[in-house]
Amino acid sequence: MAFWFYRGLRRGIVTTRYPKEPVDPWTSALPTPPAFRPERLTRELAIRLADACPAGSITTGDDELTVDLGRCTGCGRCLAIGGDALEPSGEFLLAATERQSLVKHVPIRGGVNDVER
Repeated sequence: MAFWFYRGLRRGIVTTRYPKEPVDPWTSALPTPPAFRPERLTRELAIRLADACPAGSITTGDDELTVDLGRCTGCGRCLAIGGDALEPSGEFLLAATERQSLVKHVPIRGGVNDVER
């Protein structure tokens, strides 16, 4: 590591762009927060997801699921139990100027048509 540090100082390199290429093939293996499909998300599943999240980034309300991407560690537990209601988002670069923009509200729409029938 010291070699790269001194080499950077000698060449005047302070930082490098990340990622180095626009689409690096290794980025598909990075853990990413979940992407939700509201039409397949039921209240029961939302409660199970909130209970399974070790970081506490998933909470439930009456008609919505709240996901705090700032707290999400990308562990994948929600993806394991979510079935077809969730998928990996593929977004590993999360940056925001305001903390509130990392909090997502997902409507719970699954099972709504079943109740109305």
